Amino acid sequence: MAKASKPADLRAKTADELQTQLLDLKREQFNLRFQRATGQNEGAGRVREVRREIARIKTVQHSKKLAGATAPAAHS
Repeated sequence: MAKASKPADLRAKTADELQTQLLDLKREQFNLRFQRATGQNEGAGRVREVRREIARIKTVQHSKKLAGATAPAAHS
């Protein structure tokens, strides 16, 4: 089980690292949902934790996207 990342740690990561982490968490979320459906889920709190971590990553990705879009263009 991975520990939840702090927003500052997430902001320090590159877009590729964030995307990789997001895919891993979505895979874990799917597995947890599957376990819950088959009655094997023992870590019910982990579902919530993963969902929140996904939201954190998406928030950081969105803010980076906005920061890149509003960055002043260099004049030549």
